[in-house]
Amino acid sequence: MDGVERRILYFADPMCSWCWGFAPVMEAIKAACAGVVPIRLCVGGLRPFTTEPMRERDRTVVRHHWEEVAAQTGQPFDFAFFQREGFVYDTEPACRAAVAVRGLAPEATLSHFAALQHAFYAQNRDLTQTDVLTDIASAFVARDDFAVVFAAEEVRAATLADFQLAQRLGISGFPTVALVEDNRAAVLTSGWQPFADLEAPLHAWLKGEMVVGGSS
Repeated sequence: MDGVERRILYFADPMCSWCWGFAPVMEAIKAACAGVVPIRLCVGGLRPFTTEPMRERDRTVVRHHWEEVAAQTGQPFDFAFFQREGFVYDTEPACRAAVAVRGLAPEATLSHFAALQHAFYAQNRDLTQTDVLTDIASAFVARDDFAVVFAAEEVRAATLADFQLAQRLGISGFPTVALVEDNRAAVLTSGWQPFADLEAPLHAWLKGEMVVGGSS
């Protein structure tokens, strides 16, 4: 494996319920990879630039997803969300907040992303609001720095570039975790799976016993 650049790409959206269900699994992946390979978060853009408020049928569909994720993963949800009137499910601001923190404090990227998820799903905080996003980010970076970067055109463009990367690579669902070696990639998981199902192939790859595109 000498000379091979290895990394993990994690495609997710802070307002994707299955990504929230996957959060403990991602923590385990992060722990396994610490000091071995870097993990780069790529925000997928689940529902970016949405402008219409949720309709009743939208609420029904989303609530079903939340109930399914809660039952499957045990992650907490605050179902008071569904009492919100006129909520516009635009995931771009939360994704952009993740990109802003990724640029300001790369080492805090995944922890901040998890904090966004927890705020939305477990605390019913509105991640479409700049003040809420600023409050969450302030636990990881300076509040004023975040405010400037979050509003910057460069960060808007970087967020859009993440969305476009996911589309270009054919990422059809979140969460997706890809193992990357130089310009080759293999999907570790597309969609939620328990860490027990991912642990063996992940550790084999980390130890160099498995390479992307074949076995060593």
